[in-house]
Parts: sequence; structure tokens; C-alpha cells
Amino acid sequence: MPSPKAKNNSGRSGNSPGIGGNGRYEFMSLNRRPQNLLQRQGSDPTSARLRASESPTRRRGSGSSNSSTGGQLPEEDCMRLNPSIVGIALSSLLAMDLWLSKRLGVCACEDSSWGSIRPLMKLIEISGHGIPWLAGAAYCLYKSDSAAGQEVMLNLLMALVLDLILVGIVKAVVRRRRPSHNRMDMFATFSVDRYSFPSGHATRAAMCARFVLAHLVLAAPLRVLTLLWAALVGLSRVLLGRHNVTDVAFGFAMGYFQYNLVEALWMSPAALHGLMGQSDVE
Repeated sequence: MPSPKAKNNSGRSGNSPGIGGNGRYEFMSLNRRPQNLLQRQGSDPTSARLRASESPTRRRGSGSSNSSTGGQLPEEDCMRLNPSIVGIALSSLLAMDLWLSKRLGVCACEDSSWGSIRPLMKLIEISGHGIPWLAGAAYCLYKSDSAAGQEVMLNLLMALVLDLILVGIVKAVVRRRRPSHNRMDMFATFSVDRYSFPSGHATRAAMCARFVLAHLVLAAPLRVLTLLWAALVGLSRVLLGRHNVTDVAFGFAMGYFQYNLVEALWMSPAALHGLMGQSDVE
């Protein structure tokens, strides 16, 4: 005859939903909830919304996504806590460049603070344009009657063509847009001129200034005026809103070193005649 204690234990194990027949605990499935509990939770709209937002399917999907990514958030949701010093410096320099360029664009339009001197700045702009320089160098080469003059004008013409090619390549590669306050009313623009970096006027002014100071005998006042003209050409680019400050600064540096390349590729009349004679023989 079984003891009452054994009956009590067997009855308790049979009535308890969380304990199996072998004495182990078992979890009750979510789909096997008591009917009265489901009805009581269904009457509450807040709990219904919570159940919908935390459904087993959604929990399974979030679990699988976390397991597939190794428990890490997507890259776009992660915060970069340790940005590089170089990135911070470049971002700060770009922000300062844009702010300073906009503040200095006082001749960008007629109603700007210095809009009255805009025609003068545009005249300085034309003085540094490539077409007047190319036409002037070609005319002087045609009119020159000395070998030394022809040599200088020939190399100046080659330097101007080289400047156009190099600036066009850099602009096409960098593709930096012009400042937002710029008005595209420049003289004789080309397709590459819609880009801003570097300033072609600044490269040409720096290169031509070095060329003139090195190969033309000028008095001291004329040498000072040459340097002042080059500086005004670069300044006009920022005042008119054509370029940012870094565009002009890089343009000056690029034009300065372009002259070194021109000196390395210097073409004498004898070498030119030799090339022309060799091509005639061929």
C-alpha cells in the first residue's frame, strides 16, 4: 500500500505544469498558455502592442541577425570614438577655408559690400587669363627679329601651354566645385573651368612672374610691379568668389614649381631647328 507522502508527491508532480513526470523542470510553451490568461492579456491594448512588437518571429529574426554579425551593430550605426588626427586636421582646415573664402568674397556680385570695385577685379582677372598671354607670346614671337628674343618667347609659349595642360589635368582629377557664392560670368571659360582646384590664374601668375623676372631685364620698380600684379591676380580670385583660399595658395605653389619644369625643358632655337630638320629628313 503506497504511503500518503508518495501520493502527495505524485499528485503534486502531476498537477504542476513546470515539473515533468521524472522530476525535471520543463518550460511551458508560449503557444500553450491558459485560455483565461490569453483572454485577460488580449483585453489590454497596451500588452497587445507589446506582444506584437516582441513576437517570437521578430525575436528569432533579431537573434539570427545578431548571431550573423557576431553581436556587433552595423558599421553605419557604430560611433567612431577614435577619429584620426589627420582627419580632424583636414576637416578643420576645410571648414576654415570655406568660412574664410566666403568672408573674403566681397566682390562676388554687384550688391556685395565691395561690389563697386568688381569691374576693376574683373580687369585684373582678364590680365591673368590664358588667352591674352598665349596671343601676346605668339605675337611677340612672330615680331621678334633676334635669336634671343625668339628663344625667350618660344619657351614662354611652351610654358603657357604646359600650364594649361597641367592645371586641366589636376582640375579633372580633383573635381572640386567652385564656391557657392560665385557667379559664372568669367571671360572665355571652358568645360574644365567649372572646377575650382587649383586656380589657373594663380598658377599662371606665379609662373609668368618668375619667367619675366628671370629672363627679362627689368628695373627695380618694374620688378616690384610684377610681383604686385601676381599677388593681385591671386587676390582677385578670392574677392570675386571664383576660388577658395586653398585653391589660390596651391595655385601659387604649383606655378612656382612649374617654372622649374620649364627650365628643365628649355628649348633653344638650335635645338628647335635640329628637331625641325630631323623631321624634314624623315
